[in-house]
Amino acid sequence: MAATSDIVTIRNVTKSYRRGNQLVPVLEDISFDIHSGEFLALMGPSGSGKSTLLNLIAGIDKVDSGSIIIGGCEITTLNETELAGWRAVNVGFVFQFYNLIPVLTAYENVELPLLLTRLSRRERREHVEAALEIVSLTDRMDHRPSQLSGGQQQRVAVARAIVTDPAILVADEPTGDLDRVSAGEILSLMDHLVQDFHKTIIMVTHDPRAAEKAHSIRHLEKGLLTDG
Repeated sequence: MAATSDIVTIRNVTKSYRRGNQLVPVLEDISFDIHSGEFLALMGPSGSGKSTLLNLIAGIDKVDSGSIIIGGCEITTLNETELAGWRAVNVGFVFQFYNLIPVLTAYENVELPLLLTRLSRRERREHVEAALEIVSLTDRMDHRPSQLSGGQQQRVAVARAIVTDPAILVADEPTGDLDRVSAGEILSLMDHLVQDFHKTIIMVTHDPRAAEKAHSIRHLEKGLLTDG
C-alpha cells in the first residue's frame, strides 16, 4: 500500500450510550480519513469522544450508524467473533497504564498475542526478540514489570503491540503516566515505528507536547470534529 493511500476511512459515524432511560450522544456524524503511515493525534477535553472514537476504529466498540473501513475491510459489518479475529491480526494496543501481567516476564508479556496464532515456539521467539530489539529492551526480557521503570514497562507494551505486525497501532494516552524524559522516549519510538516500519499510529492525548510529535492532529469537541 502506498504511503499516501488511506488505510482508515470513517464516514458519518454516530455513537451514543444509554444512561438509565436517557440516550447520551458521544459522537455525531464523524467523517475523515487516515493515511497509511500517518501518525495522528486525537485531542479534545474529557468527554469529547476521543477514546470512544479510538475504540470504534480498533473494533472494540461498534457504531450506532455510519461506516469504518480499515485496509479495505468494513469492520462495522463484522460480528463479534469476526471482529475479535480481525483485531488479533490488524490492531496493536498501547494503553496509559501499560496493562502488563505482573507475574510474567517482559518476554512472556510480549509473547501473549502470539499464543493465539499458529506460530511454532521457535517462530514466536523470533517475533518476540525482534519486537524487543526494536524497543531496545532485549537485555530486560527476563525482568518482570516490577523490576522495570515506567518508561521500560511502556516500551514492553509497545513491543507487545507490534509483535503481530499489525496494520495500525492505537494508543490511548500512552505518555500520560510517564515523566517528561520517558514520555519523549516513547514518542520517539512511535516516530521510529512510523518512519522506519511504516506503521500507522492513532494516538489519543491531552498533552500538546505529545501531539506536536504527531504528523497531524484532529480535535474533538462534544462529539464533533472541529477541524476539516
